[in-house]
Amino acid sequence: MVNPALVDPATIRATVAEAWIRGHPLLRTYRTLYAQALDDADPGYVGGFGVFRHTARPATPADTDAVTPDNDTLPSQAWLDLRAEPWVLSVPAQDRYHVFAVHELDALHAGLIGSRTTGQDAGDYLVAGPDWQGEPPPGLKGVIRTATRLVALVGHTRLTGTTPADLAALRAVQEQYRLRPLHEYAGTPAPAPAPEPVWPVWRDEVPESVEFLTFLDFLLGFFPLIDGLPPAETGLRGRLADLGIDGRGEFEPAVLPLEVRAEFDRGIADGRARLTRALAELRDSAQLFGTREQLGADFLRQAVAAELGPYGLPAEEVWYGRWAADSEGRRPPNASDRDHLIRFAPDALPPARFFWSATVYALPDHRLVDNTLDRYSVGGHTPGLVRDADGGLTLYVQHKRPADADHSANWLPAPDGPFAVVLRIHGPEDSVLDGRWQPPPLTPR
Repeated sequence: MVNPALVDPATIRATVAEAWIRGHPLLRTYRTLYAQALDDADPGYVGGFGVFRHTARPATPADTDAVTPDNDTLPSQAWLDLRAEPWVLSVPAQDRYHVFAVHELDALHAGLIGSRTTGQDAGDYLVAGPDWQGEPPPGLKGVIRTATRLVALVGHTRLTGTTPADLAALRAVQEQYRLRPLHEYAGTPAPAPAPEPVWPVWRDEVPESVEFLTFLDFLLGFFPLIDGLPPAETGLRGRLADLGIDGRGEFEPAVLPLEVRAEFDRGIADGRARLTRALAELRDSAQLFGTREQLGADFLRQAVAAELGPYGLPAEEVWYGRWAADSEGRRPPNASDRDHLIRFAPDALPPARFFWSATVYALPDHRLVDNTLDRYSVGGHTPGLVRDADGGLTLYVQHKRPADADHSANWLPAPDGPFAVVLRIHGPEDSVLDGRWQPPPLTPR
C-alpha cells in the first residue's frame, strides 16, 4: 500500500473529490447488485447471478422503492458475473416494443438489443467480459463485449394495457426471455468457476464516509484497465494508485494519519458538493445516458445520471425531457396554489417512432402521485384524450380534477405540492435528437 502521507495534501483532496464523483455510479450499482444478487435476506433478492427478476405489474405510489418509475414499459433485470465465461441472452419474436441494455459497473451501457437496434425477430446474443478470448459459437445474432466483469442486464417490455389479460400477455413474453452460461448454450464442458470474493456488506451510509474508497477499491477489481479506456480514466487510476487504491481491495483507511484522513474527508465533501451543484443546475436529462465512447470521460455527467436513476437509456433509444420549472421560472413548480398546462400544437406532438408519455412525480422523492383516477402518466396511447379544436393537445397538470369534462379527460394529476414532469419519447425522430423539436413550456393557469 502506497503511503498517502507522501502525497501533497492538496493533491489528495483533489484526487479523492474526483474519485468520489467517478465512483458514485459504481457504488450505486453495487448497492442494487448487493440487494438483488448477494443478500438473500433482502426483499429484492432474485437468487444470485444469471437469474431474471421480472416486474409484471405497473408501479403505483405504494412502491416507494422505485425512483422515477416508468409505467410505459415493465422491467426485467438480471446480474451477470462474466469472470468465468460469457452468458447468452435469448429473446423471442414479438410485435411489442422491447429493449435490453447491458449496463457495466459504472452504469454505462455496452450494447442494446431490441426493437430499434436488432429488430423484432427471435435471437441469441452473447455477453462477454474483458477477460474472454474465445470464439463465439455459430448461430448467435450478436455479441456484446463489456469493459467490466460484472454487468446488469436491464430489459424493458412495453405494457399495452392494465387489464388482467394485458398483464398476462406481458408475463408470457417475459417468461420467454432466457439466460444461459456459454457452456450450457454451446453444449461444452463447464469452465472452472471464478473464485468467490468476500463481498462487502452494503450500508447506505458508506458513500458519506472514507469507507467509500474501500468499496471503490474492491469494485475496481472488476473493472480492469483495458485498451480503449479514455485518458481521464487511466489518469485517475494512476493518482488513486498513489493513494493505495488500485483494485486489489486492500485499502485500509484506519491506518491513515489523522492529517491525511482529514484531506480524504474534505475531498469526499467536495465531491458530494459538486454533485449537488450539478443536480441543481441540470436543465436537460436527455444526454445523461450512453456508451463509454459517448460519456466515458465525463465523470460528473455519469454521477448525475446515477443519482437520478443509473439505468437510463441513451437518447436515440429513449429521449428524456423534464419540466423542472414553469414558464415563469418557478423551480420546482408547485400545484398547491397553481394549476398548470402543457399544450402541444397540432403539428408539434412528440415525434416518436414507437410512443411517448408524460409522467408526474412528487418531489423531492420522485414518487408517483396518488389520485382518484390511478393515472400517473398521459401519452399518445392514453385512451379518451380530447384534442383541441385546432387538433392540438392540452394536458392539464393540477392537483384537483378539472370540472370541465374535456379538461378532465386530459388531466395529469399532480401532488398538492412541488412536482416535476418527465417526458419520454421512445424511438425519437431526428428532429428531437438534433433539437429542431422542443417540448412546449409548463404554463401556470
